[in-house]
Parts: sequence; C-alpha cells; structure tokens
Amino acid sequence: MGTPLGDAELVALRRTRLFGATGTVLMAIGALGAGARPVVQDPTFGVRLLNLPSRIQTVSLTMTTTGAVMMALAWLMLGRFALGERRMTRSQLDRTLVLWILPLLVAPPMYSKDVYSYLAQSQIAHNGQDPYRVGPAPGLGLDHVFTLSVPSLWRETPAPYGPLFLWIGSGISELTGENIVAAVLCHRLLVLLGVALIVWATPRLARRCGVAEVSALWLGAANPLLVMHLVAGIHNEALMLGLMLAGVEFALRGIDSSRRLLPRPLLPLGARWGPAAMLVLGAVLITMSSQVKLPSLLALGFVAMALGHRWGSTVKAFFLASGGLGLLSLGVMAVIGWASGLGFGWLSTLGTANVVRSWMSPPTLLALGTGQVGILLGLGDHTTAVLSLTRSIGVLIIMVVVTWLLLAVFRGRLHPVGGLGVALGATVLLFPVVQPWYLLWAIIPLAAWATRPGFRIAAIGGTLVVGIFGPTANGDRFALFQIIDATLASTVIVLLLIAITYHRLPWRALPHGATSSTPANSRNGPTDAYAESP
Repeated sequence: MGTPLGDAELVALRRTRLFGATGTVLMAIGALGAGARPVVQDPTFGVRLLNLPSRIQTVSLTMTTTGAVMMALAWLMLGRFALGERRMTRSQLDRTLVLWILPLLVAPPMYSKDVYSYLAQSQIAHNGQDPYRVGPAPGLGLDHVFTLSVPSLWRETPAPYGPLFLWIGSGISELTGENIVAAVLCHRLLVLLGVALIVWATPRLARRCGVAEVSALWLGAANPLLVMHLVAGIHNEALMLGLMLAGVEFALRGIDSSRRLLPRPLLPLGARWGPAAMLVLGAVLITMSSQVKLPSLLALGFVAMALGHRWGSTVKAFFLASGGLGLLSLGVMAVIGWASGLGFGWLSTLGTANVVRSWMSPPTLLALGTGQVGILLGLGDHTTAVLSLTRSIGVLIIMVVVTWLLLAVFRGRLHPVGGLGVALGATVLLFPVVQPWYLLWAIIPLAAWATRPGFRIAAIGGTLVVGIFGPTANGDRFALFQIIDATLASTVIVLLLIAITYHRLPWRALPHGATSSTPANSRNGPTDAYAESP
C-alpha cells in the first residue's frame, strides 16, 4: 500500500488531470476536420460552426496532434502519482480516466475507418447474407451508405471478425437501421462496455499478482493507446480484451478456490459448485472474447495450464484440464455460431488483414527491406516471396514461444497472467500485421503482472512512439505538407505549453519536504509547491 498524496501533490494531480482533459477536448474538436467522418450523413455538413474545422484541415490536424501529445504528457505526469511510494487512490484515477474519455464520446471516429467496415459487415449479416463470403461492395452495393465510408482496400473483402461481434453488430443494425451516426455511437457504447470490463478486471488481476492496483490501471487502462485508439478510434479490441481479462479473473478465482474443482458430497452446495461455476464462467467469457477476435483464445490455454498445475502437473492433469476446457470452448463456439446463424465461416477469413504490409511488423519490415535491396542490386523484386518466408518463420517462432510459456505455467514456474501477457506480446511482435492498438493486447495483462522498471520503460516508450508519432494522419487523407506543417506547429505549441506550465505542473519531482500534509497546510489550504518553486 502506498502513502496517500499530500496537499501539494493533490493540487498537482488536479492540474495534471485538467491538462490531459484539455488535450482530449482539442482532439475532439480537431476530429471534426481531421477525423474519419462519414462520406454521407455527416451531421456537421452545412452547420457553420461545426463544419468550420473541415475547411481548415491543417489546423484541425494540428489540434488533434497537439491534443494527443498533451494527453500523453499528462499520462506521463500522472505516473508520478501511480508508481511511487505516495500514490493516488483508485477513485482519483477512475475520475481522471472518465474525465479524459468524456470529450471523445461524441467526437467523430479518429485514426481509423474500421468502424465503417463494422457497420457494413454487420448490415450484411442482418440482411441474411454471409459476411464471411461477401464484402461490403458485393453484399450491399457500392452506393450503400455504409459502403461509401469503407476504405477502398476493404470494400471487396469478407469480415475477419468473429460471429459474436457480427451478431451484436447485426442487433445494432436492427436498432439503428441505416442511420450511420446512431450506429457509430452504438459501437462506441460497445467499446465503453469493453473498457469498463478492463477497468474492473485489471486491478483484480494485479492483486492476484502482487502488483499495486493503481500502478496496473495507470499503465493499462489509462494508457493513451486505449484512449486514442479504442475509445476515439472505436476498435473492437476493447470488447475482446474486456471479456478476456474478466474471463481470466473468474477462471483463476475458481482455480484458487479449490484444489480439485470437483463436487464433494460432504460439502455444502455452494462450496461444492462455486469454484467450478467460476471456472466455467471464466472459460465461457474467454471463448466469447475469441468470437470477437481469435487471438484472445490464448488465455484459455493459460487457464488450462494453471488448472493442470493445480491438479498436480501430471500428464493426466494436463489432458483433463486442456481437454475439458477445450470441449467447453468448442461447445460455446458452436452455440454462438448456431444462434447467430454465422457458423464457423470466420475460420476461412482469419488471414484477410494480411494484405496490409505493416511496417510495425518485424517479419513484414524485414521482407520489405530485403525486397528493396534486391531491386537496388538489380536482382528483381522478390518482396512477395520473401514476405511469405519471413511471415511463416514469425508464426513458427510464435508457436515455439507460446508452447514454452504454457509449459512454464503448467509446471508452476510462471504465473498464468504473466505467461498470457508475454505470449500476446510475442504474437503482436511477430504477427504478419501489427496496428498501434495491438500493443494493448500485451501491455494490459503485463501491467497487472510485471513490476520491473525495464518493462515499464519499454511499455511507456512503445506507447509514446507508436501511439503518437506513428499514426499522425487519421481517417481522411492528408498531403505530406499538411502533415509536416501540423507536426511542426504542434511541436512549437507543446514546447510553449511546457514552458508556461513548468512551475505549475509536475514536469519534475516535487521539492523535498513539500509533499507532506500537515495540520497547518490543512488549515491554510493546499500548498502550491509549483508556483513557489524557483
């Protein structure tokens, strides 16, 4: 347990919270011109004040970039109150996260147009067609309100998402019809449900691993990648991660409650079935998360290994735990496939995203670099062939690493939460396609397990580099000069803000002795250590 914050620190915390909220307000306003607005049914079209940002796109891009940097810097400063001996309370962190998220709830989608693909694919399912066979253009037509906002790269491709997500999306289509604004807002509410599950599960998993709740929440749930890409960008990773983490918590709660997890006649009914019910609920939630996006199914493997270790780490325990949970998972998948009417068609479209050549994926980057070298040497462009080889090697390495981690958990040498985080980290690193928000697959579970400064420094560095300096241009297409102008302007603005607030925000550590809360301070009001510092 950390020591509560003193008066001066509380003042600094409030100012940090306000600085970050100002950043997300700027992001929301800038998104009116630089966000991924719909091609048709744009509610800002023709409205003088709201339509102004779309006519000054470079200024709007500057606002979104400046706001994102402000929010990220505020998050860094917030870390002073989450990682030290003197820590903010859970409620203080929760209020900060809510305040930063609120301005983005009514903003247009940012950094990605994936939500429009969600709408089109869900509408296809709602119409009774198979979204795993037809894409938005052949399924709905090129002139459909949803198809028009889908990026051209994805208009012909079938859905790569699980049947549970498309089943929920079909329900949203039933509720909103072809009202694109209402449908987008419904998907953002779905994201908020996922974020709520993340906020609920992360501190509980952290307690299980001996990590401070506030530290885990700061690095995981309050991470700028989550705010920028899951909330502002409206990505279904929020629901996937929320269900997965909640499932892991329930499953481990059941495993830790009983050594055998088998009904014993001499025990009361609740004691007999309570742990087993928790385990089953956890496995069901994890399987449901995989029916949004498949990679989260890795969590079920680590839960099975934890159960096998609880049963004695024998060969029999291995097959009983993995076989039992595997059959349960297949049953849940079958029920979801039958109830949604989508079956198992999603298995044939898992590689849809591989058409993207993502520079963030080391195997893909290696192949692209090798291809360019071949061109320079006059050997021809062999990028496609090399790409197939490097991606295959990457997948093979993932299989080896995950197998080793599963066995480490089975033998009791590694906590299942840590094993899951490292496995997802290896998966993201060696995946054929990597998007900025994929880093959250690993960062959030590892935030609940890892306490070493090296990991936190790497996570912070990755968050800042990938989250802010990677996707500068979002949604709409910007000319190179606009991106350069916006970046330079944002840099100047942020440097000015740092200079202006240098003595009023915790850019540096509090002066020695200024953190304690004394009766005199309580009577005279908070000590403004930053205003008084030279």
